[in-house]
Amino acid sequence: MKNQKLPQIDSIEELAQFWDTHDLTEFAEELEEVNEPVFERKSETMIPLHLHPQELEAVKRAAQARGVAEAVLLREWVLEKLHTAV
Repeated sequence: MKNQKLPQIDSIEELAQFWDTHDLTEFAEELEEVNEPVFERKSETMIPLHLHPQELEAVKRAAQARGVAEAVLLREWVLEKLHTAV
């Protein structure tokens, strides 16, 4: 098997997508021990969001169709709306 190079990845989401489709053993020669965090969470504030059951089910279906978590989809929608409203 041909050895591949590890790509430079800038986000946790991209990293998760990469490892969903690759095997760690493909990159064994490049691995090194890390003693400090590579990704640190940015400070964010959480807010409650109240939805009717049928609205939540619609969000779940839309998120599943896109292959993302409900919270990720809702955040994307809010940010899209903010960018168009400003």
